[in-house]
Order: sequence, then structure tokens, then C-alpha cells
Amino acid sequence: MRTRTTDVLIFLFFAGALASGQAWAQVYQPTESPDAAGRLENSISVAGKYQNYIYGVVKTIGKDQIILDKTRFGNGQVFKLEPKTRFIDNGKRSTKANLKVGDMVWVDAKIKKKSDEKIARKVITGVGPKTVSP
Repeated sequence: MRTRTTDVLIFLFFAGALASGQAWAQVYQPTESPDAAGRLENSISVAGKYQNYIYGVVKTIGKDQIILDKTRFGNGQVFKLEPKTRFIDNGKRSTKANLKVGDMVWVDAKIKKKSDEKIARKVITGVGPKTVSP
């Protein structure tokens, strides 16, 4: 006949074995598994890298500005372009001429506090799908 102490010890043994197995399963990721995002890098690093950038969809491209929709500031947001503004497409240098209306972009912008003017330092495309379908 088993005692209560034996039952408790058996229970603790199995509980510990189950807990360690679940913890191991949560952190184990084989090195040969493909990246979650596929094209560039895994989705966690993409999200962390662009968390301070402003996401938007190109509405209009002007000579010295672009207008974006679907930003955190709302639709129709104007971003000034300077000669120093860098354009990057899929990790490679690009130009403003390669931007098209409907492209999804991430903008590293400097926002002037007094005038609320947004100046684009970097415009990045090629992260995720290229364009938004209407």
C-alpha cells in the first residue's frame, strides 16, 4: 500500500518532467528551419528594426515631397524630400524614380516640433509585399 508521501513524490516527478518538456519545446528551433518572413529576415527582427519608422502607402510623388496614406498620423501626410534623403529598395540603394503610387514604404522621418513638418531621411521599400492592391 502506497503512502501519501509516495503519491506526492510521484506527482512532483511527473509534473517536473512535463514542465521541462514544454519549456524545451517552446525554445527549441532547429537551425535548418526557414525564416518566418522568407525574403529578408525573420519577422521579429523586421518589426524591431522598423518600429521607429513611419509606415505608409504612397499616394502622390512630387518633386520635393511624397504624400502617404495609412500612416499613424492619418491619410494625406506630406513628407519633405531633401537632397540627402536616401531611398532603399529591398536592401539596395534606389532612387525616387523607382517609387510608384501604391508602394508600401517605411520612412525614417525627422519631425520638427514647432512646425510639425516631417522631413524624410530614409525611404525604404521592399519590406513585405511591394504594393497594396486597391
